[in-house]
Amino acid sequence: MKPFARSERVSGQIQKAMSELLHKSIHDPRLEMVTITGVRMTPDLKIAKIYFATPNGASDVKRVSEGFKSSRGYIKRIMASQLGLRYMPDLQFYYDKSFDYGAKIEKLLKSVQSESLTLADTRINDGRTNNTAAQTE
Repeated sequence: MKPFARSERVSGQIQKAMSELLHKSIHDPRLEMVTITGVRMTPDLKIAKIYFATPNGASDVKRVSEGFKSSRGYIKRIMASQLGLRYMPDLQFYYDKSFDYGAKIEKLLKSVQSESLTLADTRINDGRTNNTAAQTE
């Protein structure tokens, strides 16, 4: 058995080519700060699901999706010549929600950590005032 399926190898090539294309060739302001986070291929290599992230999160999704929709033909044509595949897969673009989810989890963890530090400080301060009150009596 091969260590990687053909679909995984092709998806890696598409991700690399797509990232270079966005960085060097596409000058659409809607796609300026977009990052390609992953590519998933169907087993028959007919469809490439391309996942992207934006620096402003979910607020830019509609605008970026419209940018990808308008430049889909150009992207497909350029990538077909670069990849040398017999059949260029259909490109579908999806927003990668994992970064938003990760940011939400990180925010929750920080709030729990700050609450526990505040609680620990309160206990330390209460312990000091109780000790000094007991010593003065």
